[in-house]
Amino acid sequence: MTCIVALEYEDKVFMGGDSASTEEWNIHLITTPKIFRKQNLLIGYTWSFRMGQIIQYASDLPEMYEHQSNYAYLIQSFIPFIRKTFSDAGWIKTVDSRDEGGQFLVGIRGEIYTVESDFSVLRTIDGFNSIGCGSPYALGSLRILKYSGKIHEDPKLSIGFALETAAYFSNGVSGPFIYETLESKLDE
Repeated sequence: MTCIVALEYEDKVFMGGDSASTEEWNIHLITTPKIFRKQNLLIGYTWSFRMGQIIQYASDLPEMYEHQSNYAYLIQSFIPFIRKTFSDAGWIKTVDSRDEGGQFLVGIRGEIYTVESDFSVLRTIDGFNSIGCGSPYALGSLRILKYSGKIHEDPKLSIGFALETAAYFSNGVSGPFIYETLESKLDE
């Protein structure tokens, strides 16, 4: 299930997500968005609605300082907070003595990061990323738009094209699509 797409442009993060909930051959369209704002972050998730709910309704995130890099904040403050939050909610899974959580995208001050199931934090050089079963199709669409020079003409339209392409090829992706934009500045 799922396709979450994010794009960096002009110090903003644009994100879009689908509305499919799938189990085997069954699909339901849900009203719960898979992307949401959490203080100064924009988060889009896949894998589990429960995981997304835990993040969305957790207590306030750790404070982020103006001169702290996005990467340092995510590694030093955000990930320990998420691990504890998941553990308190009974969401941590231990496999071969290693904790696992889930996969989600984080938009933060104009940049996109992927949090992997082992809590590693990654950023691609492309300025865009996608997760979920529709991500190969969405990433292909965004790469074509990037190299045709059209990706930044209308970032929301580019994300919409990527989501529509994913929905066309993947039976785990369906509209309606939800969109959010995150400005790069810290809230006052």
